[in-house]
Amino acid sequence: MKYYIISGEASGDLHGSNLMKALKQEDAQAEFRFWGGDLMQAEGGTLVKHYKDLAFMGFVEVVMNLKTIFGNIKFAKKDIEHYRPNAVILIDYPGFNLRIADFVKSLGIKVYYYISPQIWAWKTSRVHHIKKVVDKMFVILPFEQAFYKKYEMDVDFVGHPLLDALKEKDFTPKNEFLTQYHLPEKPIIALLPGSRNQEIKVKLPIMLSVMDEFPAYQFVIAGAPSQPKAFYESLLQGKAVPVVSNDTYNLLYHADAALVTSGTATLETALLNVPEVVCYKGNRISYEIGKRLIKHIQFISLVNLIMDQEIVKELIQQELNTQNLSIELRKILTEPHRSLMFQQYQDLREKLGGEGASHRTAKAIVQDLQQSLA
Repeated sequence: MKYYIISGEASGDLHGSNLMKALKQEDAQAEFRFWGGDLMQAEGGTLVKHYKDLAFMGFVEVVMNLKTIFGNIKFAKKDIEHYRPNAVILIDYPGFNLRIADFVKSLGIKVYYYISPQIWAWKTSRVHHIKKVVDKMFVILPFEQAFYKKYEMDVDFVGHPLLDALKEKDFTPKNEFLTQYHLPEKPIIALLPGSRNQEIKVKLPIMLSVMDEFPAYQFVIAGAPSQPKAFYESLLQGKAVPVVSNDTYNLLYHADAALVTSGTATLETALLNVPEVVCYKGNRISYEIGKRLIKHIQFISLVNLIMDQEIVKELIQQELNTQNLSIELRKILTEPHRSLMFQQYQDLREKLGGEGASHRTAKAIVQDLQQSLA
């Protein structure tokens, strides 16, 4: 069967690639056309657009790029209509994907949504739209099933695909990792400032500002696949800080602690058992608008949202400064904070359920398609 998949971010590329791998196991005739990244491209098929050309962060940034966004939506509709897939699989990226779902539904093509939009945080009214245009929703956070049930919508909780991604990862031994990236024998503090230009420019300088207070550690930047090293080097302000590009899991695996921008990376860091401080600072106008829209959510990190309590410290907007970051980093590098965080991470892992999210989703999609064609 023919599958058209749309993901618009680095995390969607990761989960999309694992889903494609699972779909090929369930459907030997699977053909793919997709929006994603290098990981999805490695699974075969045709890459239509790369996520690095799609990602715009915050209300102001989105408004500034509306012409590009609407042009991409128009292009996607034409491309889907021309390809005529058996199914369109949407991965998160709601502002774009829900507009595509409307159109796909009008063509009579099956619409599957893998990784629910975070409508439980804001725009809960979108659930009514989703009920109309999505044939099956696959959710990856344990509380999402109960959320949808309140609106009389049955969804499948498949577990979190990060558990699959981490299980399949072959980690490089530490001595080889240090040699590969020309790193000294010093404990590592990983810096994950995000993947988009805007967020990196804001957060990386603040993360780097605490370096001098931790001379026993080496700070190493996790370079996003979509960003050249020269971009990071332009922000270093004369500091000698190595950049490990497109190898974040290995970097985290060997790190003693991490400073992490909000998003999927907070959960990745926790599942790799690395104590972390969550850092968020965005466009002030975008943040103020978002804060007024998101009224009933206590936390911004997935770790804390899933556990419904503060497991990792979140430094948000003005709280994200050199003094606070230094205090919180020192805490997670020493006892008793480290041991407590490790125990809470174990509780988090258990709450997320077992491995196999990609395969459960792929199996359900193929079975549903086969039934509809019978």
